Amino acid sequence: MVRMGLKTYLMLDSRFEVIGEAPGGAEAVRKLTGGGFEGRMPHLVLMDLMMPQMDGVETTRALLEKFPDLRIIILTSFLEDDKVVEAIEAGAVSYVLKTVSADELIYAMQGALRNMPVMSGDVSQALTRGLRKRSVQTEDEGLTEREREVLLLIAEGKSNKEIGDELHISVKTVKTHVSNLLMKCEVEDRTQLAIYAHRKGWAKQG
Repeated sequence: MVRMGLKTYLMLDSRFEVIGEAPGGAEAVRKLTGGGFEGRMPHLVLMDLMMPQMDGVETTRALLEKFPDLRIIILTSFLEDDKVVEAIEAGAVSYVLKTVSADELIYAMQGALRNMPVMSGDVSQALTRGLRKRSVQTEDEGLTEREREVLLLIAEGKSNKEIGDELHISVKTVKTHVSNLLMKCEVEDRTQLAIYAHRKGWAKQG
């Protein structure tokens, strides 16, 4: 019903044309990677956050990996600090709450097409809080940003070579980061590092 109402409203605005919709993230990725909606590709996507199979953050990341020029706006009811940070880091141009007025949504859409972020004061504050929490959390553990990246990839079960390929660093450098992590986290092996990351709530939940 929400999608239907949104679609109906946007179809009445001559500045936009609705070329398709999808009930969830996985379906959106399938349709767009399969050639779009009847061969047409969107310039802008309004993305919900909480969806089955693939949430808005995962879907945003997947779509932008394949279509880097796509503009994505997260349109959601959720204002959790970490969700805002994750969405923006995934590449969303703006993060908009479903409580916005129709005019505010149109303004955000126009901004997104110019790659101009548009956020309410509440969203901006949530983003700031989320980034501050992450910074403090990382500093408390004494980990550098690169060490944290390596730790999260270890928690995903990736080998040193896979980590090196993903972060564009040598295997030797990865091994150095792993050694530092073992010392800083006070554990003995990679398995314990993975457990450590999960206990801290840093790792993705499978």
